[in-house]
Amino acid sequence: MRKTLFLSPPSFDGFDGGAGSRYQAKREITSFWYPTWLAQPAALVPGSKLVDAPPHGQTVEDVLEIAKDYELVIMHTSTPSLANDVKCAEAIKAQNPATQVGFIGAHVAVLPEQTLRENPIIDFVCRHEFDYTCKDLASGEPWDQIKGLSYRDQFGNLHHTPDRDLIHDWDAMPSVLPVYARDLDITKYFIGYLLHPYVSFYTGRGCPAKCSFCLWPQTIGGHVYRHKSPEAVGREMEEAKAIFGDRVREYMFDDDTFTIDKQRAIAISEHMKRLKLTWSCNARANLDYDTLKQLRDNGLRLLLVGFESGNQQILNNIKKGIKLEVARQFMKNCHDLGITVHGTFIIGLPIETRETVEETIRFACEINPHTIQVSIAAPYPGTELYEQAKANNWFTDTSLVADSGIQTSTLQYPTLSNAEIEDAVEQMYRRFYFRPKAIIPIVREMLSDRQMLVRRLREGGEFFSYLKERRTQAAEHARINQTAQV
Repeated sequence: MRKTLFLSPPSFDGFDGGAGSRYQAKREITSFWYPTWLAQPAALVPGSKLVDAPPHGQTVEDVLEIAKDYELVIMHTSTPSLANDVKCAEAIKAQNPATQVGFIGAHVAVLPEQTLRENPIIDFVCRHEFDYTCKDLASGEPWDQIKGLSYRDQFGNLHHTPDRDLIHDWDAMPSVLPVYARDLDITKYFIGYLLHPYVSFYTGRGCPAKCSFCLWPQTIGGHVYRHKSPEAVGREMEEAKAIFGDRVREYMFDDDTFTIDKQRAIAISEHMKRLKLTWSCNARANLDYDTLKQLRDNGLRLLLVGFESGNQQILNNIKKGIKLEVARQFMKNCHDLGITVHGTFIIGLPIETRETVEETIRFACEINPHTIQVSIAAPYPGTELYEQAKANNWFTDTSLVADSGIQTSTLQYPTLSNAEIEDAVEQMYRRFYFRPKAIIPIVREMLSDRQMLVRRLREGGEFFSYLKERRTQAAEHARINQTAQV
């Protein structure tokens, strides 16, 4: 095995480039997901090391000190952070030109040729589901024999090997949890709606839903949910309890839609109850009452649910496959059962108007999840939304994130400008949270748990700083636009 470093490089302050489909950006409060995309291939490569620089506050200099001992460096990148990540790769190669540096991630999975041509410092990129491609690289296999690889030869010519099949035997995939324990500090990972410390990971990949904006199924995971058996997950959770003991307060199953197979979800939840572990997961807003009750009785605390919009036509436009009345009943069931819900919404989906923004704000207040996340529609390359934006000339000239790492709107419509889309984010946050119905449960939560009290006070300060930074950014955009018009 070649000495292999799996690296999530330093980036914008507070930027979480490994996050999900909506939000590769700096969040309103300190938030970091685990680097599962890197941890899974790292678990396949004996003797490898995983470095997740952003949550650990590691600088490029810190990374260079580590990287000098490695022959192969595999970096996770994203569309907003690509230019920044290339600079880190340049620094690694400048330190040791013999080090081979390559990228993984959704952006390079769908744009391998463009990425390599525009960034000659990169030796290779791994396409689509890349875990075993990384293993083959670390094993020293000839590059022209490794499936799913795009690379530059010694003469600078580009080559693309045949695609690699998707992974179906997920029970054979090693657990990422020992990698977490070995290489990461779990106290550095915060998510506002999860208990701290938490651990998140995948038990499978792929999502049958066809949402036009969603990044991972359209670029890496596919639309077939391939997963570990309940028995394998049960053994993995036994291992987690042995590794972390009582240090972890909550486990998050981060599969795109963990509950799509209800019987499997219930079977896994029975293992969680047996092990007395608190857990959360992603879910669609159509789970029935009986399933929700069984999951709750088996230790489920919270569901992360993508509602996206309060306008049915927009939901139809993005192929969400959910009716608003079904989502309302789902939320009533969760409230009745005492299941906490973190709801996510997107402003700027096709074709947003001032009226549909208002409908979404009112819908969020009506169904009243415990907390919300409001994102701006992000047309990532490889998604249907990206192709629609090109075909309909919806793109602005701005990037997906500003220099600060805060998400910006790259879309605008005849019915709504990009500035109005960005302004609507703050408007929705203020109108949702500055209500007694939202504030009182959060205050009760703070009074019942000192750790939560300290944490919410910190998050409150971060939230208002974020809003101030976003307003400053919006004012600068307005100034630039006025100058351009003149």
